[in-house]
Amino acid sequence: MDDKKKIDLIGGGWMSFMPFGVFIFVAIYISVLKAPDVRGMWVGAVSGIMLTFFFAKDKQKYADTVIEGMADKTAIIPVACWIFAGVFASVLRASGLVEGIIWAAYHIGAKGAFFVIITFLASALFATAAGTGFGTIVAGMAVLYPAGVLLGANPLVLTGAIVSGGIFGDNLAPLSDTTICSAASQGTDVGGVVKSRLQYSIVAGIISIIIFAVFGSGNTTHQVPYETLLQYMNPKGLIMLIPAFLTIFIAIKGGHIISATTVGTVVAAILGQIFGLNNIKNLLYVEDGVAKGLLLDGIAGMADICILALLILACVNIMEKGGGDKTLIDFANKFVKTPRGVEISMSILVIAMSCVMGLNAPPILALGTFYARPLGEKYKIHPYRRANILDATSCTIAYALPWTPSLLLTKSLAEKASEQFGSLIPVFETTEISPWIAYAWVMLGVMTFAIISGWGRRFVGSNGEPVKKLEKEMA
Repeated sequence: MDDKKKIDLIGGGWMSFMPFGVFIFVAIYISVLKAPDVRGMWVGAVSGIMLTFFFAKDKQKYADTVIEGMADKTAIIPVACWIFAGVFASVLRASGLVEGIIWAAYHIGAKGAFFVIITFLASALFATAAGTGFGTIVAGMAVLYPAGVLLGANPLVLTGAIVSGGIFGDNLAPLSDTTICSAASQGTDVGGVVKSRLQYSIVAGIISIIIFAVFGSGNTTHQVPYETLLQYMNPKGLIMLIPAFLTIFIAIKGGHIISATTVGTVVAAILGQIFGLNNIKNLLYVEDGVAKGLLLDGIAGMADICILALLILACVNIMEKGGGDKTLIDFANKFVKTPRGVEISMSILVIAMSCVMGLNAPPILALGTFYARPLGEKYKIHPYRRANILDATSCTIAYALPWTPSLLLTKSLAEKASEQFGSLIPVFETTEISPWIAYAWVMLGVMTFAIISGWGRRFVGSNGEPVKKLEKEMA
């Protein structure tokens, strides 16, 4: 590193981790108080940056380092992608895709365990198309949960299927913040990452379906009143699968995520107008002197995570310019001696941080940048492999632990459904739901096997081309 670009901190390299230390402390604090929130984590990151300022020997250079971190290309890439992905997801949701999926699942006569399987597939499809795990949970618990219970599905397993479908999409979708972060932090393309991740996601998905098939049936069957669910059904909503699949296809084929979402948004808006699912006027309008619309909703919905990403990259730059990355990697080198060791340490760190924060994109962005990438490059681990480990392992028990936002949200939505449909719709504690988030636990097992066995591991050879094995791995 150029000495002119380094920052000297009282306490040396380890002091450069103070921004992260304060950030993690605040994340734990608000999680213990059952208020895990991205905006609360803003405070942690800003507080850590401000406190570390007083340990900097050159205050001006420290301030410049903060700005450089926020302006770094690694930070701007996911921010730009999130904005365009948010707009696309907003238009897609408002154009009736959820209603179309619900109509299809209901009218094929699904009940009991079959309804649970359909629910998982529908949730996974929507989450993969829209790139939102939490949005999928909201949609599924509002409609599919009460419908499935009244059609004889096991309520706990049904809940697990909805959350599992959301995880599947969060893990795989080209639009997902975790996919974007994992690819950007490793300096690689989203499409290639998604294609290489399919093998893990499909295996975990199939095993999850088997679990849902075995345990999905409840004890009783009740016919849900059709008129109750009619307001949530619209077969024309299935037309929105066209822009959804088109966007995924473009991204997988190597198109930039901004290109893919731009095409998807335009096609969705046109089809919505043609088939009466939406109105182009809804994209942007003025009401009572205030600008509103789907475009604004999509951008605003991503604003919080974008701001957090900029703050985290500022923390990363402080750590790097303060020598913390070298200090940590030197420490890791005492214990990590093989590519397998690097992968194990990556997975443990990202799981631990995502469980503490209740979120998975920020740990991916932070660890991916200053830890996984430099160590992975040292051991010639392919960028796709590094991105897959970061993403897939962070989308496991961070979704399934009782105190995480996903399960707290799931419980609150079950309570609302119970209020609407009556006592036949049960409400469970998050500790009861946790074991049934099948995809999370199965994916943890799949990735553990992949890391230990080397399944899917690829390296980058001296010529830059991917290879299966290196002499170093065999040593």
